[in-house]
Amino acid sequence: MKITNLQIPFFLILASFVFSQPGYSQNPVLNEEVTKLRTQGQTGLQTFLKSYLNNLTSPPSPQIKTALDQLCQQRDCYASKLYWYTDLEQAKTAAKISGKPILSLRLLGRLDTDLSCANSRFFRVALYPNQEISQQLRENFILHWQTVRPVPKVTIDFGDGRKLERTITGNSIHYILDSSGRPIDAIPGLYGPKAFLKQLQQAQIIAKDLGKQNGEKYTNLLQQYHQRRLDHIQNQWRTDLSKLGIQSPPRLIEPTNNSSSFPSAAIAGSLAVSKSVVERPILNSIQPEISNTSSEILDQATWNRLARLYQNDAKLDRNSIALIADKKLPNTTDKNDLSQVIRNFETVMALDTVRNEYMLHRQIHQWFIDEKPTSDVNQLNEKVYAELFLTPSSDPWLGLVNNDTYSAIDNGGIVEKN
Repeated sequence: MKITNLQIPFFLILASFVFSQPGYSQNPVLNEEVTKLRTQGQTGLQTFLKSYLNNLTSPPSPQIKTALDQLCQQRDCYASKLYWYTDLEQAKTAAKISGKPILSLRLLGRLDTDLSCANSRFFRVALYPNQEISQQLRENFILHWQTVRPVPKVTIDFGDGRKLERTITGNSIHYILDSSGRPIDAIPGLYGPKAFLKQLQQAQIIAKDLGKQNGEKYTNLLQQYHQRRLDHIQNQWRTDLSKLGIQSPPRLIEPTNNSSSFPSAAIAGSLAVSKSVVERPILNSIQPEISNTSSEILDQATWNRLARLYQNDAKLDRNSIALIADKKLPNTTDKNDLSQVIRNFETVMALDTVRNEYMLHRQIHQWFIDEKPTSDVNQLNEKVYAELFLTPSSDPWLGLVNNDTYSAIDNGGIVEKN
């Protein structure tokens, strides 16, 4: 549905940069139990799951679901059963005790609310509930998430009692950290489940090897790992395009933003295909669509053909499909059934997988090789959001405000609370 074609008297677009606070169970005894078990980490979660095994049918009762989300600090935890730290120092302590690396998610908004940024919502559906991935994460990683900034929210009021609530712009990234919090690797954006699992397995191996080293040996081993991964990407790029009949593939180049102004939300949003499909109608209604051909090394048709080579890596498993079914679909018809929605999602997820690996992950490997600011996760994250995701922290409006476009609204519709 395109907003520009709606035949309604009016609609209002209201952007909110305020956190949505997670809900809490109305059962005081259950709340007290969750608070106590939360301090016990993964062990506390397992205790809860055993105690309420009979209440965890899909979907569970609202009270149990809310309590479990509080305990895990993740929305829809009943599907993934993963415990997340929200304090990095606590995660580092747990990593040192367990000898496991940390998987640290950086996102817009909060992982324990429904309206976190689009990619993190897709993680909760496609990745974390996946049986193989959830087992890998539970057994081999300490999980942590941290908010980069609040996620912009958009409400479209149709003027007749109906409203459409969505988030807009933003991206997410998983960092693999050692027990001291030093970055080992990073997985930018959304990958298909099998592709994401491969990334986790590779990271786990290098993390184990690095745990035996320190000083210069640690640095050299880490650089060698990223050089191997970069070489693999470049070789795979040539191999994949050769399969498509392209014998002289374009060279993978560093993404650049030559404009002196902040990147527009439309350009930043186009970097993540899966969420772009959801957000494009709203973005196009707020600001003119801007071409970003200067950063494209392949036309869209070729990207689509390339993604089809990795379609199997984007297949959802039974657990993810069950969660999607629990969430239901609006306006379901014969032409818009669950199977078709899943196929469409898997198609754009495969496209995200190849673009993220060839365009973004490749650049991250290069930064590690060049010893750019990769030893500190916060500095690396600033660089990722500014140069790869095109949503720098210096732009408070995330590319949604364009001073060159006249809106006929006082102050361009900007409202700031003192």
